[in-house]
Amino acid sequence: MTAMTSKILAGVAALTVLALPAVGDAQSAAQGTSRSMASNQPIAFGADSGEQTAERITLRGRAEVTQGQNRIRADAITLFRKASGDPDRVEATGKVYFVTPTQSMRGDRAVYAMGTGEVVVTGDVVLTQGQNVLTGGRLTYNVNTDAATMAGAPRGAAGNRIQGVFYPSSN
Repeated sequence: MTAMTSKILAGVAALTVLALPAVGDAQSAAQGTSRSMASNQPIAFGADSGEQTAERITLRGRAEVTQGQNRIRADAITLFRKASGDPDRVEATGKVYFVTPTQSMRGDRAVYAMGTGEVVVTGDVVLTQGQNVLTGGRLTYNVNTDAATMAGAPRGAAGNRIQGVFYPSSN
């Protein structure tokens, strides 16, 4: 295969991926426009390379998935789809960052369940909100409610406690 043919195929693949339907279609609109949950927003993505099947979209190299004002970046991201073709969950590995308008999370791996809005970040986890910092081994965060739960590293791992620094707001 020539270099020109490879570039043409890569371009066709990229256009095919961009033509996929986004969440926020007629079904979401039928649920009511007053519902502004982050997990109902359209999804955009990009990466250095990727591939798709009926079940998943795999992104590699500077991979990024954005939904509303929330963004997940990682070395590799796989977006799994339901049988209907709608997005179901995102799994990210390698230098994972999950950023919302008010918080940022960092870890080694993340799984984001789009239906519930829950993201679980594991590994060496750091959660920041302004100057406040919380560290641990497993973070469960809900993008719809802003509820977060941090757990320490697994038993036997060094430093299996959570730690944090919080700065009181000044009046």
